[in-house]
Amino acid sequence: MKFQYMGLSSTLLRAIADAGYEKPTPIQWQAIPAVLQGKDVLGIAQTGTGKTASFTLPMIDKLSQGQAKARMPRSLILEPTRELAAQVAESFEKYGKHHKLSKALLIGGVSMQDQVADLDRGVDVLIATPGRLLDHFSRGNLMLSGVRILVIDEADRMLDMGFIPDVEEICTKIAQQHQSLLFSATMPPVIKKLADKFLNDPKVVEVASQSSTADTITQSIRHVGYKAKRQLLRDLLTSEKVNNAIVFCNRKIEVKEVYKSLKRHKFNAGQLHGDMQQSERMEVLSDFKEGKVTILVASDVAARGLDIPSVSHVFNFDVPQQSEDYVHRIGRTGRAGRKGTAITFVTPRDDKYLDAIEKMLGKKLTSPEGNAPTKTDVKSEAKFDKKPHHKGGHKDAKKPQHRHSKPKDGEQNEAKNKPNHNKPHKNDDDKKPNKNKHVKNKSNAKPKESSGFGDNVPNFLK
Repeated sequence: MKFQYMGLSSTLLRAIADAGYEKPTPIQWQAIPAVLQGKDVLGIAQTGTGKTASFTLPMIDKLSQGQAKARMPRSLILEPTRELAAQVAESFEKYGKHHKLSKALLIGGVSMQDQVADLDRGVDVLIATPGRLLDHFSRGNLMLSGVRILVIDEADRMLDMGFIPDVEEICTKIAQQHQSLLFSATMPPVIKKLADKFLNDPKVVEVASQSSTADTITQSIRHVGYKAKRQLLRDLLTSEKVNNAIVFCNRKIEVKEVYKSLKRHKFNAGQLHGDMQQSERMEVLSDFKEGKVTILVASDVAARGLDIPSVSHVFNFDVPQQSEDYVHRIGRTGRAGRKGTAITFVTPRDDKYLDAIEKMLGKKLTSPEGNAPTKTDVKSEAKFDKKPHHKGGHKDAKKPQHRHSKPKDGEQNEAKNKPNHNKPHKNDDDKKPNKNKHVKNKSNAKPKESSGFGDNVPNFLK
């Protein structure tokens, strides 16, 4: 089936054709007609399924009639991170190029004064992170009573980052007569409750389950001692046919050190983590998309939803401690029918995380013949675990985090405490505790790991 049969305008179809698309993805085929008909939609789909276009395309047509008033946006799209918000803005630019829709992007790390100027001109599409949106609202910079279409994107990520109370507060400030679209990769009870509360008889659209990975991705593991991981990475980057690659680390301090190591060895690398300024992060992503940087070392800030269409390799320098994150990470390759390769480094300490991933996938991840953990590796890991925490270690060295205990590293402090309307927000992207999370069982906490050596990296780690 083609886009021509979905009820979209000829003007919009021209923009879709200009972008090189002919056939809708399964979620687009199911969601677009429902959105055009004015129905609420509950979409359950992982990243890489064309989810963003499933709401941006019909929104462009629906908003083509009418005019925005100053500080009263006609539609609102909530995103959990700055990068995702910027990506949605790019989608409106691409598909709405033959329309005259105005938009504003409310994210942290950008001048609030410039954002206020955009709001004053009136916007058809407002794309925002919850913290920055409530910051503007508390200052009287905008009203939400004119919103007729509300999109809550990556709802499960909102839950992970502690945004659900903010999202609920925002929903209560929007006019009763509006259309709501909620998208999530998973449907935990809290998200189901949110959908039941704010969606009216929604059209449920569900595609590829969270545990599935694309058939176009070749997955494998490499057994390696902790101290040999960097050398192995360099060897694979040299021996594999790597056009470009994303290297995922669990902690931002690890991102920084792996990045420095690659740069020292003359690899064309960039880094992406939560300590970077927004302008730096966007510049690195742009350079990676354009091929100016071929290896991107990243924390999980880059694992969800970023539209980087052609990535040949994903390397899990660290095994993700939450099995769902494995799917999100390797989903950066093998997109749109292309072939991709995902390689995960496994130390003897990672067995339980690997077991969880394999259980979720329903299959074993194999390694090349002859690659198995050695007695030396096991002894080395045991010795490493028993070493006392390095007094000069970085503050980032923390115990492994449970998915429902604290927000993960990498999202650049995207949430903060619930807004006090008598006091302006600080950075809109500061984290806040997730009220929906479980209490960690201290008896099961893993001993702290030695976390790195700053700029002075010993030879054995180079």
